[in-house]
Amino acid sequence: MALRFVTAGESHGPALTAILEGMPAGLALAPAELAIELQRRQTGSGTGDRLAKGIENDAPQIMAGVMNGVTTGAPIAMQIVNRDHQNWKGRSVTAYAVPRPGHADLAAAIKYGYDDFRYSLERASARETAARVAVGGVCRKLLSTFGISVGGYVASIGGVNGAFEHLSFEERVAAARSSMTGCPDPEASQKIDEAIDEARAAGDTLGGVLEVMVVGLPVGLGSFATWEQRLDSRLAAAVMGLPAQKAFEIGEALSNTERKGTKAHDQIRLDGSHITRTSNRSGGLEGGITNGLPLVVRSYMKPISTTLTSQKSVNIPNNTNADTVYERSDICPVPRAVVIIEAAVCYVLAGALLEKLGGDSIEEMRPRFDALRKLDVNELNISAEDKVFWP
Repeated sequence: MALRFVTAGESHGPALTAILEGMPAGLALAPAELAIELQRRQTGSGTGDRLAKGIENDAPQIMAGVMNGVTTGAPIAMQIVNRDHQNWKGRSVTAYAVPRPGHADLAAAIKYGYDDFRYSLERASARETAARVAVGGVCRKLLSTFGISVGGYVASIGGVNGAFEHLSFEERVAAARSSMTGCPDPEASQKIDEAIDEARAAGDTLGGVLEVMVVGLPVGLGSFATWEQRLDSRLAAAVMGLPAQKAFEIGEALSNTERKGTKAHDQIRLDGSHITRTSNRSGGLEGGITNGLPLVVRSYMKPISTTLTSQKSVNIPNNTNADTVYERSDICPVPRAVVIIEAAVCYVLAGALLEKLGGDSIEEMRPRFDALRKLDVNELNISAEDKVFWP
């Protein structure tokens, strides 16, 4: 069975729910592990006041699919209670009649025939990503069981770029986790905080670039055979399906557009019988398949559309031009989004790993993982004989 999930819930509704189907049996899983991921989503420079007011202090509950601390192979159901729901329950809410530029408000109302923009606002809110982080936490646990590590960090915010190319994967992740900005570069991190403070004072918001790296991936996840099997398209769909993500990059894709072909690709060499590369400009994917190098993806996040400073819009019931009405939001959600992008990547890679290995339990998967071909010429079966492919 293919790995898949669905989430349900609104920003101020009773709870968020996620159901993950296709996870094998025998994976040790505890709510505390998922809580760590959700806590990462709740803090960072530029965060609004939901946490300070006790509105967003997420504690995931595993409702099904886990017994005696391990997955059973049945669908895993998880729930995250919305603490702010009590402040909305039974309350008459002022009509939301002025759509915000950059949000789903106007287009969704036209599509679904809503008589209040809050119908789309509630579901399109980034609050829903808490459920995806819970799903990603389960997938991360599966990947780590096979020695695959996923880590992300902020590459830039508001035009302030970090410099961390000299750092190893472990150093980048450790530095990012210890910084409120999520950036591994301390100097850039300080400038990012200053930029966020300036945006807050101006009643504005900031976007940025997030990078996720994955190490320990085997060769051969994904496929070139059909477009929907390519990991490029699957990763892009998962990341671009998140709120405010507007561009996606694998490896040095943007830089490669300015290079000649001989300078854009990762040359192949031998070190004894081991197959090596001179670079990783492809970001660990070739032909939609993992090639054994670290996977590197970037997501470009726009400044969110809910701004303290009003933007030009229209009041639909009054049929007049109007300014947008502000509701609580982050100034810069980029640091909080690191774990969300990681979750999307974990989900895609966990699904690709399950497709490659098969099996209904971790016990069945382990020997299959150990038997996967390595980057060694002795494990390849390439013939030097000519062939007639189409007689």
